Amino acid sequence: MTCDRLVCANCAGPVSEGRCHVCRAHRERMQRETPFAHLTPSALLALFVALMALAAVALLAERVATA
Repeated sequence: MTCDRLVCANCAGPVSEGRCHVCRAHRERMQRETPFAHLTPSALLALFVALMALAAVALLAERVATA
């Protein structure tokens, strides 16, 4: 879960903006608990695509080396 879609019950603002002490505390707690909490879903998708491309290159390099 990312902070960009959460709404604070204290100030009714986005938690990602950290408008009040409750927002800031929750944002810090989420970042400690989940290492990828500060990444947006599109950034996570880009990271996944990059890892898949790296795996494909490694597989291709292994096949070329054994041939």
